Amino acid sequence: QVHLVESGGGSVQTGGSLTLSCTFSESIYPNYALGWFRQAPGKEREGVAACDSDGEKTYADNVRGRFTVSRDNAKNTLYLEMNNLKPEDTAMYYCAADWGTGKWLLLQKELNYWGQGTQVTVSS
Repeated sequence: QVHLVESGGGSVQTGGSLTLSCTFSESIYPNYALGWFRQAPGKEREGVAACDSDGEKTYADNVRGRFTVSRDNAKNTLYLEMNNLKPEDTAMYYCAADWGTGKWLLLQKELNYWGQGTQVTVSS
């Protein structure tokens, strides 16, 4: 059985930082891509950042340069380091996993495995 569990969300002020973690079960195939998505109230879910099984990283334009995605397969954990946070980054953040590349993953609406989400709130 596959599990993805996010943690690390919280409330920060504009310009602050947070690091999200996503712990995945060992049954996640090592060749899966892992990624972060977010959904703000009243908006569609959007891809944020992803990491291929070989470590290649992909970012959405609106977070590139501020967010850093990384994965540690030995710890079964995916990370999202978020710096210089803005109010528009406020959303529920989800991690997801599936076959394919990170670039492909971020464009998908339906994926095999999702976590339950962790809330990030950025106040001005």
